[in-house]
Amino acid sequence: MNVQNKVALITGASRGIGRAIAIELARNGIRRLILVARNPYLLNQVAVEIQQLGAEAIPLAIDLTVRSQVSATIAKAWRDYGDIDLLINCAGVAHQTPFLRSRAFSVQQELSTNLMGMYIVTSLIARRMAAKHTGTIVNVSSLMGKVAAPTMATYCATKFAIVGFSRALRLELAPHNVKVMTLLPSLTDTDMAKELQKFHGVIPMSAQQVARACLQGLSRDAPEVLVGWQSHMAVWCDRLSPWLLETILKLSAPRKLRLGKV
Repeated sequence: MNVQNKVALITGASRGIGRAIAIELARNGIRRLILVARNPYLLNQVAVEIQQLGAEAIPLAIDLTVRSQVSATIAKAWRDYGDIDLLINCAGVAHQTPFLRSRAFSVQQELSTNLMGMYIVTSLIARRMAAKHTGTIVNVSSLMGKVAAPTMATYCATKFAIVGFSRALRLELAPHNVKVMTLLPSLTDTDMAKELQKFHGVIPMSAQQVARACLQGLSRDAPEVLVGWQSHMAVWCDRLSPWLLETILKLSAPRKLRLGKV
């Protein structure tokens, strides 16, 4: 996909990977960016930065888990700004805890944001793209959508689900000339990651590295983009010697989170 003069909608655009992708798109000639997140103050900051790069920025502060709110806002965006060429689903939350100490509220928040929020936005925009026979959808998963890690069980469940959802959607939308790409970064240095206990030996990458990988994947219409050498190594290790990878993950798990204690 050539992003020049296109219109993109990005969820989770107020910070982290979503913000970095928005800025990278602006630098590469996107015409208009519709920025979606819950925090209006942070969204407006990103919008100003994007406008300084020469692209139009439309901040929309909404809660993606409220379908009626999302439907009304996207309908207004279509009416005011026209069709969306590129959808990037980047909104997500993560709660890190051993499963035996997990709480239903945190699990529900991950499911509602990471999965249902993505589904609601995609269900609205994919139908319009299919009717127009053009468009690209990028779903941001994670290396944890390929390789499960202790203390992150429900987060991994949502990211594995995004990988499966994207693969099925890719096949279904192909006859309508709508492309679907899955972006799979490893640990990224974002505000969300700073709240997590780190896995020993894992080197965080920058959000800018992930954004550049996203643009490279779009340019070649890649179905899946693993970001960083650690991601490629982990996936190959999982294929060739899963027992070894499981041993490494157990040893590298955060010491402060004692697995199995309740």
